[in-house]
Amino acid sequence: MEKKGLQHDVAAILAKAGVKVNGPDPWDLQVHNDLFYRRVLSQGTLGLGESYMDGWWDCEQIDEFVSRALRADLYKIARLGWKGWLEAFLAKALNHQAKGKAARNAQQHYDIGNKLYRLMLDKRMTYSCAYWKDTDNLDQAQENKLDLICRKIYLKPGQRVLDIGCGWGSFAKFAAERYGAEVVGITVAHEQLKLARELCQGLPIEIRLQDYRDVNEKFDHVVSVGMAEHVGHRNYRTYMQTAARCLKDDGLFLLHTMGMAYSRTSADPFTNKYLFPNSLLPSMRQLGGAMENLFVLEDCHNFGAHYDYTLMAMFQNFDQNWDELRPEYGDRFYRMWKYYLLSTAGSFRARNNQLWQLVLSKKGMLGGYESVR
Repeated sequence: MEKKGLQHDVAAILAKAGVKVNGPDPWDLQVHNDLFYRRVLSQGTLGLGESYMDGWWDCEQIDEFVSRALRADLYKIARLGWKGWLEAFLAKALNHQAKGKAARNAQQHYDIGNKLYRLMLDKRMTYSCAYWKDTDNLDQAQENKLDLICRKIYLKPGQRVLDIGCGWGSFAKFAAERYGAEVVGITVAHEQLKLARELCQGLPIEIRLQDYRDVNEKFDHVVSVGMAEHVGHRNYRTYMQTAARCLKDDGLFLLHTMGMAYSRTSADPFTNKYLFPNSLLPSMRQLGGAMENLFVLEDCHNFGAHYDYTLMAMFQNFDQNWDELRPEYGDRFYRMWKYYLLSTAGSFRARNNQLWQLVLSKKGMLGGYESVR
């Protein structure tokens, strides 16, 4: 009797998004374990993700299920779960992205093996939203994005650029090869550092194991791609102050970040536990407050819909290469990573998540800034 009641409650919530339990459509959930209903009602998004990892349910198109659920605002109905409430409270009370903690947070995601990222990403290993204008190829879309950044900061040969959160050096290598720039890239992930140095060898590029807060030198431009998501709400002002301190008065700061339409102080519990510990997508309000009296906003470009295509392409690469990765990671990791990539794609498809490129100057460009698309 209780099982039927719980199943009815879950079915009623899902019905608001046009999703059925054991239904015929590819976005319907196929439930294999009746304990799923209690778990998802009591633990919210954490229970949903963990129960998928445990094989309690399947869905032919997780991305479309999540997109429909978010468009129907189901997250406002579903409970967060006590662990989620605790994490939200601690995120408000503590600085989870302080110097020592920031390095450990990054290493949990980015140091799990370069082989995984080589097989999943484009040929340049660019782990951020691609720009799919006039292409349907991931490699070209990522080059489009890197070139877009260079054009937006009006990059010229010989100019020196700081890349905050450089990843495996894709932007640094592109800017040096195509635009003749000199680049200093910083990361706190050891495996990224080693491979980035290898990939950028022979170019005017320096890759450092360094926290952004410790950089104190001048650059013609500053670029940060996919780093602000790891800064944390308590550190946005420090992050902006660092960029301003390192930027010459006539330079430009390009900030490429995922974002949300509302302000939060804690991440989704599943993402926080399994993928990006203590990460947080900023809101425009949070970024705007952090840049007050430091920067003039010259341009804002939202191409969040492109992240849907990017993540679906990444999943296709991951899925096609899984036989090579399975011995190292195991099937539970496959389900976790599949859920992460596809659910995030669905979130961008629903326009729940955004992707912004902000072009910032310290004093405002005389005569104005000409937007680049």
